[in-house]
Amino acid sequence: MVSRQQSKYVVRKEYNEPIEAPDLSAKSWLRWIWKQLTSMKIALFLLLLLAIAAVPGSIYPQRSADPNGVALYFKNNPDFAKVLDSLQLFDVYASSWFSAIYLLLFISLIGCLLPRIGVHYKALREKPPAPPTNLARLPQYKKVTGEKVKLEAAFEYLTKNKYKVIAESKGKALVELRAEKGYLRETGNLIFHISLVGVLISVALGGALSFNGQRVLVEGETFVNNRAAYDSYQPGLLFSEASLQPFSMRLDQFSITYDYLNPANYAKPLDFRANVSTTVSDQQSQALIRVNEPIALPNAKVYLTGNGFAPEIIVRDPDGTISFSGPVVFLPQDANMTSLGVIKVPDAKKQFGMMAFFYPTVGKLSTGALTSTHPNPFDPVMTLNVYVGDLGIDKGINNNVYELDTHLLKQIAGGKSGTKALKLQPGDVVELPQNLGTVEFKSVKRFASLDITYNPLDIWVLISVIITFFGLLLMLLIPRRRIWVRKLADGAEVGALAKSRDESLERIVKEISQAMKKSK
Repeated sequence: MVSRQQSKYVVRKEYNEPIEAPDLSAKSWLRWIWKQLTSMKIALFLLLLLAIAAVPGSIYPQRSADPNGVALYFKNNPDFAKVLDSLQLFDVYASSWFSAIYLLLFISLIGCLLPRIGVHYKALREKPPAPPTNLARLPQYKKVTGEKVKLEAAFEYLTKNKYKVIAESKGKALVELRAEKGYLRETGNLIFHISLVGVLISVALGGALSFNGQRVLVEGETFVNNRAAYDSYQPGLLFSEASLQPFSMRLDQFSITYDYLNPANYAKPLDFRANVSTTVSDQQSQALIRVNEPIALPNAKVYLTGNGFAPEIIVRDPDGTISFSGPVVFLPQDANMTSLGVIKVPDAKKQFGMMAFFYPTVGKLSTGALTSTHPNPFDPVMTLNVYVGDLGIDKGINNNVYELDTHLLKQIAGGKSGTKALKLQPGDVVELPQNLGTVEFKSVKRFASLDITYNPLDIWVLISVIITFFGLLLMLLIPRRRIWVRKLADGAEVGALAKSRDESLERIVKEISQAMKKSK
């Protein structure tokens, strides 16, 4: 006979022998990776990672929604913007790393769901399990005394309350009941996750079949829905330009309502309204676009995303020939709509450009610098800094219409040029320096930044989200319960178990016990 100390020595001796790990083949590694990827823990981690990965899209301007904001960011932070651009942070939702997380989450959810669907299907067909040997050890237990206690009353209670019941009998008398209820809880769990996959599929496929475009439209201008009319245009991978439906839209008037009643919110905008005229299949109509209130056009929705001023400028050569004419979009720089604009005149006899500042209601700072004191154009003034030299347009150099590269240009008005910046009010005509001609500030117009989008599956995204919410309600509101009733020599006993926290379990056990007491 081996003593306890000797047995320990034998075991210790066995474990001291060298252990050789088996060589894992590529197939074994793939099976291990698949097992890890399709675990619910990894699926939840990827879902959290996707939410975190989407955060930069709300911090930095995105090219798909705000190309002007991206251009302005590059202007204000040129070095840092290059770093962000290399990390695709201006195209977060189309970036390779965001797409990789998205795809892994999609695979993980499907890998988790398929086995669970099979398990749940088998559970629906199986009978409630046999009771444990000792019912008294269950969370809820009650014993009913009395030799005449019958289980028929418990059977009637359980069937009336939609339990799946299996009855065991001895002769004509029932001796054991097995009941289960709450399969819809797991069904709701599966519906929640399946519809979540539906959301992912709808978003991904909808993104591939969609397009997104931006257009800055000045009052009085007309937009025609074709590729060339967009200021920026981002089609999905599967979207064809032939799918652009013909329509036109004219911005008749853009207006803003300001708050003049609340001192704490004085002169802050309350409402933005873009009144437009649309033409679809020769049918003209009037429409109003407001923030979060887009208008629907064939295969497109038009959203209002921004606004500003577009002063109308006319530049004439010394002989009176018009070398530039039209409204110029100025980008707002502060809450009072102090705006910056660039006027390039490549068709003049001598090329030049102007860096312009527009002040809707002009005022002066303590330093003497001009500023705007109100966002409405009560006293509009525009100042111009003039630069001469090659603008690079004739050489095919890529130029941003909102920027003027002054490195190779000579400043002849404003700044340290020795000549004061030109100052104009609506209707003024002033002489340009060095006999370049004249510039006229004709009028003040407003512009609206419009976002035009199309996604054929956005309705399916909504349906999937609604189904997700429905599945979540089933998962949270329906409890999963198992109840056993057993006949004893001196009465009966009732035991119950819930898969999760169930406040009603104690009450149900009492009701079953009382029903059997009344059946004596």
